[in-house]
Amino acid sequence: MLASLGSCYRVCHRQQLRTLLPCVPKYAPCALLARNLASSRSVTPRGSLHPSPFHPNSLFCTMAPLAQNHYRLPVNVQPTHYDLTVWTDLKTSKFGGFVNISLDVHEETSAVVLNTHGLDLGNASIISDVQQTEQVQSGQTIDINLQRVTFTFPSPLAARSKAQLKIPFDGHLSPSMTGYYVSAWEDNGQTKHYALTQFEPTDARSAFPCLDEPLFKATFAITMVSHADTVNISNMPSISEEIYDGRSNGTPDINKLLLTLPSEHKWKITRFQTTPKMSSYIVAWANGPFVHLEQKVTLPLSGKTVPLRIYSTPDVIHQAAFALDVVARVLPIYETVFDVEFPLPKLDTLVVIVFFVSVYLNSPSFTSGAMENWGLITGRTSALLLDPAKSDINAKKNVAMTQSHEVAHMWFGNITTMRWWDNLYLNEGLRFFLIMGEVIILGEIFPEWKANSGFITDHLQSALALDAKLSSHPIEVECPDANHINQIFDALSYSKGASVLRMLCDYVGEEKFLKGVSLYLKKNLYGNTVTNDLFEGISAATGFDTVRVMDNWIKKQGFPVITVTESENGIHVRQDRFIETGHVDPKENETIWNVPLSILTADQNGQVSIDKSAILEEREKDITLDTNRAFKLNAGSVGVYRTLYTPDRLAKIAVEAAKENSVFTLDDRMGILYDSLALSKAGLAELSDTLTVIDLWANEKEYLVWSSVSEALGTLINTFWESPQTVEILRAFIRSLFVPLVERLGYEYSANEPPDVALLRTLAISTASAGKHPGVIDELKSRFTHFMETGDDSKIPADLQSCIFTTAVRYGGPAEYNAVVGIQEKPKTPTAHIAAMYAMGRTEDPALLDQTFSYILTKSRDQDVVYFFRGLQSNPHARRKFAEFFKDNYDYASVTFFQKFCRAYNLSFGTLSTAKDYERTELFFKDKDTSKYHMTLAQALETIRTRTAYIERSLDDLNKWLKAWEKRAK
Repeated sequence: MLASLGSCYRVCHRQQLRTLLPCVPKYAPCALLARNLASSRSVTPRGSLHPSPFHPNSLFCTMAPLAQNHYRLPVNVQPTHYDLTVWTDLKTSKFGGFVNISLDVHEETSAVVLNTHGLDLGNASIISDVQQTEQVQSGQTIDINLQRVTFTFPSPLAARSKAQLKIPFDGHLSPSMTGYYVSAWEDNGQTKHYALTQFEPTDARSAFPCLDEPLFKATFAITMVSHADTVNISNMPSISEEIYDGRSNGTPDINKLLLTLPSEHKWKITRFQTTPKMSSYIVAWANGPFVHLEQKVTLPLSGKTVPLRIYSTPDVIHQAAFALDVVARVLPIYETVFDVEFPLPKLDTLVVIVFFVSVYLNSPSFTSGAMENWGLITGRTSALLLDPAKSDINAKKNVAMTQSHEVAHMWFGNITTMRWWDNLYLNEGLRFFLIMGEVIILGEIFPEWKANSGFITDHLQSALALDAKLSSHPIEVECPDANHINQIFDALSYSKGASVLRMLCDYVGEEKFLKGVSLYLKKNLYGNTVTNDLFEGISAATGFDTVRVMDNWIKKQGFPVITVTESENGIHVRQDRFIETGHVDPKENETIWNVPLSILTADQNGQVSIDKSAILEEREKDITLDTNRAFKLNAGSVGVYRTLYTPDRLAKIAVEAAKENSVFTLDDRMGILYDSLALSKAGLAELSDTLTVIDLWANEKEYLVWSSVSEALGTLINTFWESPQTVEILRAFIRSLFVPLVERLGYEYSANEPPDVALLRTLAISTASAGKHPGVIDELKSRFTHFMETGDDSKIPADLQSCIFTTAVRYGGPAEYNAVVGIQEKPKTPTAHIAAMYAMGRTEDPALLDQTFSYILTKSRDQDVVYFFRGLQSNPHARRKFAEFFKDNYDYASVTFFQKFCRAYNLSFGTLSTAKDYERTELFFKDKDTSKYHMTLAQALETIRTRTAYIERSLDDLNKWLKAWEKRAK
């Protein structure tokens, strides 16, 4: 059966595939069908792969628990170096090569276990420095489920010896976007191809046999053999490149390989420098018709000049200059801040069509993804390309954040790497890269973007939203196998980890904190770490017991709500776990967090002081302060918790926050609003309190506060979407707030205006359009009509592109829809591409919605489906059809794009709002294998249940407030 399936997969005849997999839709594209089939292959493991005991004197003697894990490789051998040769034939979509792995043998063994997946392996051979005689394998056992191969040899390898293991392999370049894969692009009507790698978290094994776990660090010397007219790039600079002329070109193995390759092509051999010691998931290479831009930067510590390049295909390279400039600006800053030299001789970026399972999509600001391969960052076109003349501020922010984020990984994650994926947050959240990469660094090079304040929306709130669920997980979470690993690339590993560190940084002071981070790096250069390693560095720099204070933030699920009540002498504070439903079982409320309270107070002259030493280390306690003055906990919204005041105190805080020169900052105001909405959702406060706060702030000046207001009101419309009368009054309230902003700011943008003005204009227009203001809608429609009639897009500014596309499709017909499809298929910029895909999901015409669903299955690229999903999720006319689409295509979609993008389950079902929805969804998945997405499915189900309770509890209160407002407005 396996052989016949593999043969059919390579031939890729649609009818044969549908015969084997009748559940696949008849209009599914051939490439996706093939990938579906390949992903569905499974056999019972052949042979037992129990880890061997290790030698007591081994370097791994402290890692005994790892050796007992069924899903982990045995630690009886350790790789020290890979000599890897890979050939690529873009014409036939094939690759292959051989790898020589240098091993330290820690105990006597006649078997070596590696990871492999989807490769055809030849006969392995091994030679030991003790035996000096090459042995050819006596057996080769593949375990498909565990993605492993066990090579056995006639004579055992001696303990404490060194060995060289050589393995030939062949593979197929599929469009899987994982492992070593192929992608296509159009050049003057011709389809051309390139190939690249994406290994995180566990796909290096799909490109070459290796010990594919972070702990098994080694050096890599890579040689690439490719068509002579293509470009090869890898982690390190090339040291030689030569065209094969039929004569000897180096090692006997390479010469032998060259004789087997098609003679009708000219081949070249590119050799690269040996890498530093590194984990397999950040190894990278690419082959294709790439071109590049280049500049150089001199680094402050080493004084060395490092070349920086950005590669892409010729058609879009002109849009890559900004991303390259960001790298040149942030790289020296990182070296100074970390006080650790950048270790590589170059840093490249490759802009291509990619898909990253590591990217979570809880934040509405998400647009793209990238990967921090050491010395060769790879990123999506939407992450790294922009046309300065046709790109809005958010596009520029996205490119700058993406690049600074990935450059930070050159230290955090690449030099120093988590020991196992349960410490993923050490790479992502607790690696501090979200703060270092998006806040401190961006605050230095782009201060006008207010990145620190933006962190509250983009990261803190997305983390709190997910962690408020019973189905969330601790930052440090057990993940025994790949199914678990892929699911924890989420807002908890990323944003909660970063938010917890941001809170710690604020508590101990930024200077001392950064010193501790530097100590951590220096102590663990080229090593693997766990939580305490980071905290020990910070403790050494601060004299503060970081481990004691931070332990529960890392290892326990959830976060607290701090309830504040007032007394004659001050306030009483109490902490309990915050759950979005508001109902906390005592068993779920046992954790006591050490909570930095950061209490802001103002004296009679309005002078503000912040007590950062105040910390709540017990369930509850009294704090002395003058409650006749303005005060607030969690100054600057730095703490990872919610604060619940009495209704009277919240009203006083809201009134003070509305003043022109309020003691409460921009960051405070954002936190007040987010807390108020979350507490009303949990039933701990009235929803009307949140609306009262918003109404009081009608004269707000700051864009980020208005963005929070827009988000809050949009959340309410998406919650109560099946109560049309309520939604109509909500829209009227939205119009009362945002139309005056549109009238004041207009529709025209100036290159000289502050970013906040441009952002506020875009927000006001898009929110007023969502509020169905006829004048705004007509203006946006007329701009798109002009484009349709003339082909001139000059009336569609980049900042309004998405809003105009969406409005045109939402209120238009087939002509507008087809025009947007045309933009999607031949976009001028990545932002136009994304805006068009999103808009295709916003049509309210049932027939056009059906066309969108069909388009997703038949024409969309896997890496793009998320943008269609976002549009469908935002469209109340599509939500139930979206859920049915998922169910109808589950067998096909679950092993293509849904498998790669776990959060799709939440997008598909998370907007539903009734008890029947919950029952039907739960019933649908009852007989499914949910092992690859059980966490995200649980979160989706909990979201439905929470929304149902929220509606039942708050609808009357909401309607009462809206009717009172309506009377006042008249």
